[in-house]
Amino acid sequence: MPDEGFAPFSAAARHEHLRSLPGETWDLLVIGAGITGAAAARDAAGRGLRVAVVDAGDVGRGTSSTSSRLIHGGIRYLETFDFRLVFEASAERRRLLGLASHLVHPLAFLFPVYRGGPVGYRKLQAGMWLYDGLSLFRNIARHTMLPRARLREEEPGLRTDGLVGAARYFDASVDDARLTLANARGAHEAGAAVVPHAAVVGFLREGGSLVGARVRDCLRPGAEPVEVRARVVINATGPWCDSVRKLADPGAAPRLRPTKGVHVVVPRERIGNRNAVTFRSPVDGRVMFVLPWGEFSYVGTTDTDFTGSPAEVRADAEDVKYLLDSANGIFPGAKLTESDVVSTWAGVRPLLAPQKGAGGGVTASATSREHEIWRDPGGLLNIGGGKLTTYRVMARQLVDRAVRELKPQGVQAGMSPTAHLPLPGDPREPWEAFRERLVGEAVAAGLGADTGEHLARAYGEDADDLLAAARGDAALASRLMEGHPYIWAEVVHAVRAEMAMTLADVLVRRLHLFYEAMDGGLVVAERVARLMGSQPGLGWSADEIAAQVGAYRASVEATRGFGG
Repeated sequence: MPDEGFAPFSAAARHEHLRSLPGETWDLLVIGAGITGAAAARDAAGRGLRVAVVDAGDVGRGTSSTSSRLIHGGIRYLETFDFRLVFEASAERRRLLGLASHLVHPLAFLFPVYRGGPVGYRKLQAGMWLYDGLSLFRNIARHTMLPRARLREEEPGLRTDGLVGAARYFDASVDDARLTLANARGAHEAGAAVVPHAAVVGFLREGGSLVGARVRDCLRPGAEPVEVRARVVINATGPWCDSVRKLADPGAAPRLRPTKGVHVVVPRERIGNRNAVTFRSPVDGRVMFVLPWGEFSYVGTTDTDFTGSPAEVRADAEDVKYLLDSANGIFPGAKLTESDVVSTWAGVRPLLAPQKGAGGGVTASATSREHEIWRDPGGLLNIGGGKLTTYRVMARQLVDRAVRELKPQGVQAGMSPTAHLPLPGDPREPWEAFRERLVGEAVAAGLGADTGEHLARAYGEDADDLLAAARGDAALASRLMEGHPYIWAEVVHAVRAEMAMTLADVLVRRLHLFYEAMDGGLVVAERVARLMGSQPGLGWSADEIAAQVGAYRASVEATRGFGG
């Protein structure tokens, strides 16, 4: 928990924030607590602005927790000559490795080359030099080229037919849900009112100007909306951007071209990859990944146009077949089938639609990953597009724009503080020393090295609080499920220090049992709900516990049914 005078980022604090919403005129009302909205709230509150951020669901419940879990320089964008985006992404990757060392970790990639492919060995080597150069030769490590024989030693499961060699380069992995959560907590600690599970259901207007929104508590059925007044209202809802814009102005023309990205999770031993592998799908030539995640590997991603509600996006049978066929094409010994799939996740990219020359030949993957900030005639300040890696820059630019609009209203703000401000949880000691200490203390406490590793990576400095709780109560030290590193102390911590409000908030985004257990954690779901319901700020009845378990069961089934 915070130890610098901040109130805990808790379920109880969420209720206090909700009660404060109608009590004043906020400088900024941010709609959307995904990575961009949470980071914008943190940035703005750090400049001294009065900020409220609301979301119809949990912090990071949409695209921000269903990404490829990468902070990457964007090697794919070299093909489209997006050099500025690669430069910017490389700089932000380097920054995040220092400001969130518990969440962002170097990851070695191999990019194999095959005879007859669109990129030859020498062309790939030239591209790698360009990739290093765009980072000002300050990448995690410089690339190396591996000839065929060396590559077969490094990654023996790769398809050998036509194999020429590979490039080894470095990017970074990230727990995307926890990165978003850390930004939301940072906003809270800077003084912002953070209210998840609170939906904007309408807007307030005076004299034709947008002056706020009506916000309804989604956790209280039948609750009347409250009026929240704000000088600037920001729409940072990602794939929901156009829906919110239409709520403010039914005549607003769509600005997004949403695309669906799906990943499948399989036991790592089934593929046997030792590294992260970038490859071209043998199905359609798209650049894809096989990525390690502890005892698992995940394969992604698809990139297809999506229509419908982002809340209902799911992996269907066609998505799963495409991903498994692609992985089997590069790792032929895996022979993956649907029975190997532990879970899936799907998200909607809020890509900007091409504004000119968008003929029928434009593909989803060709749509720009750039972001744009614009004001609608209806009064909303919007942000669309972008990518996880550059979220901090996007948030800074968004708040810069809001600050310019606040200035004529007599509101002053400082400079953005986030370029050098560590995220909550970032250890004060060097990462490797911190990790070694944490694992040693976890082993000494009888928790096991894997639990120590997990606690260090998920919580950073807050892991010391969890170790203390486990030492003080044997029940909290026990594991939720055998074969997984999660302990019961984390459930309490999620409610009391991470503003978890529902069972899914805990098992999907605070922990990842939803994705890593074959049954999605259903065997312990009721026990988790009971423990959550007994915590301050929740106080669930037996009926509410049953409703939470039922809703969670439906979510698990939706990610395992592949559209059936």
